[in-house]
Amino acid sequence: MAARMNNASAQPLQAPRFPDPGTVRAAGPGGDGLRRLAGQAIADYGMIEDGDKVMVCLSGGKDSYTLLDLLLQLQRKAPVDFELVAVHLDQKQPGYDATVLPGYLKSVGVPFQIIEQDTYAVVSRVIPEGRTMCSLCSRLRRGALYAHAARHGFSKIALGHHRDDMVATFFLNLFFHAKLSGMPPKLLSDDGRHVVIRPLAYASEAAIALHAEAMAFPIIPCNLCGSQDNLQRRQVQNMMAAWEAATPGRIDQIARALARVEPSQLADPKLFDFLGLSSKQGPDHPAADASAHA
Repeated sequence: MAARMNNASAQPLQAPRFPDPGTVRAAGPGGDGLRRLAGQAIADYGMIEDGDKVMVCLSGGKDSYTLLDLLLQLQRKAPVDFELVAVHLDQKQPGYDATVLPGYLKSVGVPFQIIEQDTYAVVSRVIPEGRTMCSLCSRLRRGALYAHAARHGFSKIALGHHRDDMVATFFLNLFFHAKLSGMPPKLLSDDGRHVVIRPLAYASEAAIALHAEAMAFPIIPCNLCGSQDNLQRRQVQNMMAAWEAATPGRIDQIARALARVEPSQLADPKLFDFLGLSSKQGPDHPAADASAHA
C-alpha cells in the first residue's frame, strides 16, 4: 500500500475490514499485515507527502516501537522521499534507564533526538496522591513535543495511537463529556502549526502486541499512570474487552462506524440544517436517503 502514500486523489476511508488479530500476519518479523494496514491508512488520509520531515514520537511502549518499525519499512519501499526522526521525551521518572532507547535506535540506524524535561516532578507536585495524572501529564508531554517540532522544522508528528485507542476515546467523550468526538487519524493542532498523523489507525492493539513480542522491542514501562486502576480509560477498555469477548468483531464494527457518520441521523443543528428540512425537498434529499437506512 505504500505506493499510494502521496496519492492526493485517494478517496477517504471506505469502511475497511479491520482484520482479526488471529489472521493478520503480525507475529513474525516484518509484520506484513500491519505494514499493509499502516500503508493503507497513510494513503487513505494523505498522511505523508514527498519531502516531509516526520517526527516519530517514541515513548518506549509497544505501540510507538511498532509505529517506528512500520514507518521504516514503508520508507524503504515508498515512491516518495521523506525523513524519519525518532523523538523521545525523557520525563525524569524514577528508575528510568536513559540508555535503553538510544541503544536500540543506534542499533537500527535511526536518527533520534532526546528531549529532557522533568514533567514527573511537576505532575507529582500538582496532582494529589491517588488522583489521575494522565490529563496533566498528557498536556505537558504534548506541549514539549509540539515545541520541539516547531524548533526543528518537522512537517508531521506521528503518534502511535491505534484502532482501539480511537474507539476508546470515542466512548470516553460520549460517557464523560457528552459529545460525539474521537481521535482522528489526521488532525491539525489547535494553533494550526502542526499536522498530527496516526498511521496505526487501522491496527488493533492485539495485533500490535503480537508484533512487539515477536520483535522483542525493549519496552520501557510508564510508572506515572500504569498503576492507576481507577482511570476512566481503564473502565472503557474493560467494557470494550468484555464486548469483544462476548461478540467477537464488535470493536471492528465500531471502528468502521466512525468513518460512516450520517449527520442527518443525529441531532446537531450545526452539522445538518434541520430547520430548513421539509417534505417539499422530495425523496432525493440526503436526509431522505439516510432515513431509508435508519
